[in-house]
Amino acid sequence: MAVNLAQLRALVAVVDAGAFNAAASVLEVSQSAVSHALASLERTLGAPVVHRGAAPIRPTPLGAQLLPHARQAVSAVDAVLSLGAAHRAVPGGVVRVAAPPTVCRGLLPDLLTTWAQAHPHLKVRVFEGEDTEVARWLANGTADLAVLVDPDPVPDGALLLLHDDFRAALAGDHPLAHERSVTLRDLDDDPMLLSDGGCERYLRELHRLDGSVYVPPPRIRGFATLLDMVRAGVGVAVVPGLARCMLPAGTVLVPLRPTVHRRLLLSGPPTRPWGPAVQTLMASAASTGTAV
Repeated sequence: MAVNLAQLRALVAVVDAGAFNAAASVLEVSQSAVSHALASLERTLGAPVVHRGAAPIRPTPLGAQLLPHARQAVSAVDAVLSLGAAHRAVPGGVVRVAAPPTVCRGLLPDLLTTWAQAHPHLKVRVFEGEDTEVARWLANGTADLAVLVDPDPVPDGALLLLHDDFRAALAGDHPLAHERSVTLRDLDDDPMLLSDGGCERYLRELHRLDGSVYVPPPRIRGFATLLDMVRAGVGVAVVPGLARCMLPAGTVLVPLRPTVHRRLLLSGPPTRPWGPAVQTLMASAASTGTAV
């Protein structure tokens, strides 16, 4: 019995989604179809490829070895389908787009609307992850397109979408909440909180500009949790301006002086050819971004 594409798609979808029902939704098939495809793959290989009792579902050692090959096979077939769609002058297929949480909430919705209106036959799947996760997903084939934060080096053909400045996140009843701007020294009396999402390098740079000593603050796993802790008065945080779209009620952003900014760039894979569908979405995004 040969391994087929449906089995490989099922493996990739289940591992990425973390559950059979979520994978079925992504693949637009029944949960039973996903389960049968994965079971068939395991019978062909003679061993399990995922741990079914875990939540989220994780690959077994064999599944982890198989996963990169499965991703490459799925990506190659999707690229072939995209080439056929491009030849028919009707872009189609599925494009997986990865981005950090603030970008997913504050920047992607407008892009998704633009893409849906211009290319209704293209389906876009969004993956939300931290800065380093997004870059890794784009490099290993989990994502076809991504919004990268200050990549170095900058991939050829990338589009600059936004310069996003950093601000102080404060509880609404904080004494400085209504100031026009604040400095890091103004926040010395408050515990500083830090997201695991990639803000540390910018906080270090702000301390350098301020001439103050950087002391690593407590790390908070999950950006929404960080903002909730700020709202509750546990501490203050330095966050990107796009965080305004995620602020819980009773929380404010106050400009920093001096400030730093991050560059948000839309890019295809840095080391693989960009498929027709990716090129199509990049061309549509060019109306809102700047080539770098």
